[in-house]
Amino acid sequence: MFVDSHCHLSFPELQADLPAIRAAMARERVDRALCICTTLEEFDTVHALALGHDNFWCSAGVHPDNEGVQEPSVEDLLALAARPRVVAIGETGLDYYRLGDRTVDDMAWQRERFRVHIRAARESRLPLIIHTRSASDDTLAILREEGAGADGGVTGVFHCFTETRSVARQALGLGFMISFSGILTFKNAVKLREVAREVPLDRCLIETDSPYLAPAPHRGKTNNPSYVPLVAAQLAQIKGCSIEAVADATSRNFERLFGPTVHLTEHTST
Repeated sequence: MFVDSHCHLSFPELQADLPAIRAAMARERVDRALCICTTLEEFDTVHALALGHDNFWCSAGVHPDNEGVQEPSVEDLLALAARPRVVAIGETGLDYYRLGDRTVDDMAWQRERFRVHIRAARESRLPLIIHTRSASDDTLAILREEGAGADGGVTGVFHCFTETRSVARQALGLGFMISFSGILTFKNAVKLREVAREVPLDRCLIETDSPYLAPAPHRGKTNNPSYVPLVAAQLAQIKGCSIEAVADATSRNFERLFGPTVHLTEHTST
């Protein structure tokens, strides 16, 4: 069985088709999914998915790209983290990809938001879901400044990883896991596949980041959690092992990172 460790089922293009998506997940043996929060305003919708289906869980956080939304405090995040079926803080991090006419100095608000999430992760003892794009140096520096890492009581996952071997090694050194998305299947993702070859299987997660980044042969279509086995198949090819080995390892890693509450109950919802 496979786990989609990062998806956005609250987004309209997926929420409207949820029964069909869940049926497709069952056919493809995707037995669990983590629904990711990107704004405080969205949290109730994301949380309802986790409460309504016993094989869904959710996170609490504000995506670094989101501007003009309610800014979270540590107290806000802790209050949400205490609710049932909330198993992570995030997604959070830094994204300098769309600076436009702004400079990195102008993104101080984003760096402060990231620090708030790290502090909430420490206090709640929940893992941190990190998004980093064109900002890996600052992402790693802030994690270190905030004392994140296994020794500092804050670990988590670098989701939808697209960075270099060096960044992967530093993230692993801090105690974080690395999650691979459908990008791993793209023809031009040669360097990313080299990174994936180096990351130990017991530190890997798989995800869709749906509705984005559908893996080949569905690239360009709306993504959904039933496609996560295609990511697993690519990772198995890279590792020279069976897809069953990848499914087992990434499922165990998911449980180890997010805790005992993400184990399935005896009867899952349909």
